[in-house]
This record gives sequence, structure tokens and C-alpha cells, in this order.
Amino acid sequence: MTTKAKPSYWFVAVDLGAEEVDEASGRFFELGAEGVEERDEGTLVKGASGKVTLVASFPTKAKAEAAKKKTKGSRLEEIVGDEWRDAWKEHFKPFRLCEGVWVRPPWEEHAPRRNEKVLVLEPGRAFGTGLHETTRLVAESISMLKRALANTSVLDVGTGSGILALVALTLGAKDAVGIDNDPDVIDVARENAERNGMGEKATFSATPLAKVKGKFGLVLANIEADVLIAMHKQLRAHLVFGGRLVLSGILATREADVRAVFGKPLTRASLGEWVALVYA
Repeated sequence: MTTKAKPSYWFVAVDLGAEEVDEASGRFFELGAEGVEERDEGTLVKGASGKVTLVASFPTKAKAEAAKKKTKGSRLEEIVGDEWRDAWKEHFKPFRLCEGVWVRPPWEEHAPRRNEKVLVLEPGRAFGTGLHETTRLVAESISMLKRALANTSVLDVGTGSGILALVALTLGAKDAVGIDNDPDVIDVARENAERNGMGEKATFSATPLAKVKGKFGLVLANIEADVLIAMHKQLRAHLVFGGRLVLSGILATREADVRAVFGKPLTRASLGEWVALVYA
């Protein structure tokens, strides 16, 4: 009897300063990467201490080797078999995301205390377990605004797993629209809404921001600084008078660039190397 050989997966990893991440990620995609994962001290799988570890996946060994040769300080990694796909799950335990909200994966239990609510989240391949600093910053901002959430419609730009839209609903928002330019994550977000009984209140799609209809009392955008700057007019255009715009995904080193476009924020919060800004 012939045993079927296990598949091999090829990766190129490199440890960088946070300010180098955006450029390096784009470079990996130019070199043929199928995906790029960021690891730091706030992710499930930790990166190098004090650095961001980029891990780029390639379809073949040859392409991975070629990318390694063109990426200074990088290393080639091979993983044999499919077990790695679910290995991250052992690190994903229930945790407090923000005031009044805990997150747990479907395979773990957590009994909420008084005035606590629990979101059941399966991130799949989408960004957004809730452990990254930027996700925590936005969730805390939503929590601080919860008194104004009743009868409020929410727009979550770059929704990923849908976690921030679902946090807003958990804390009292009327309904939520989540959009993402990666169509593969939309099913993940929809499934998360359904498993939390929010399927009728949450709508997720790959609709471009420019084609989203209506205005919202709360607009969330947890995206890198350059993208936020590029879409600042569209973000503002979708905000009702008196509403709130929460921005994150902003490295502290890029905060001045974002402020130069959006202006002085109502509030500012920081965690690690990241910043969240709230605007009216």
C-alpha cells in the first residue's frame, strides 16, 4: 500500500521594525506571495521581540527561494502536512476585549459575570481575533461610546472577521454594515454574526466604500494609515451629523500624517506602537 506524501508549504519570514511593514508586505506580494501574515507581541503566534515578523506564503519552493534572495535578513521555512492550519487554535483562549465584552472561540467555554457579554468568534482566515492592539483600541472606543449606540447604525470598513461590527451590536447598536476588499473573509464574518444570533442585524459584503449607500452614526476603520488617508473624504461622507468616526491601524510614527488630513481628534488612545483616534 502506497502512503500519500504530505503536502509541503513554503514561507519566507523576516523580522522588521513596525515602520517597514507596509512597504515590505507590498514587496512580498510583488514577488508572488499568496498571503502575508503579521506577527507581533499582540498576535496569537508571537513575532520577534520588539519587532514585527512578516511571514509570506508562496505557491512553490522556487518562488519562495527567489523571494528570499531579494529580501535582506529573511529566512526560508517549510511546513509539511496540514496540521499547522489549526495549530493556532491552542493559543486562542477566552479573553476580555473591552469593558463589558469577552471573546471566546467556539471550542472554548466562558461563563460571563454580571454585566458581561460574550462574543463567540471563529476568525478563520480573516484578520480579527481581537488580540491585536488595534482591534482592542477600537473596541475600547466603541465601549466608551456605548451610551450613544441605541438606534445607531454602524459601518465597519475593513471588517475582517466582523469582530468590531459585532462588538458594536453587542453593546447596543441597532444594525451594522461591514465591508472588506477581500471577498474570502465575508463568509467568515457572516458565520460569526449567525453564531452570535446577529444575522438579521449585520450585513457583510465586498461592496467598495464608494458604493455603500446611506450614512451612519458610527463609522469604524481599522486599516493602515495610507489607506485611511486615501479614503478620508469617503469616510466623512458616510458619517451623519453628530456621529463618530473611529480610526485605528495607525502606527504612532504615522499619527501626524493622519492628523494632517483628518484634523485634531476628539479623543486619542494608544497601545504599544498603535494609536486610535476618534472624530466627530
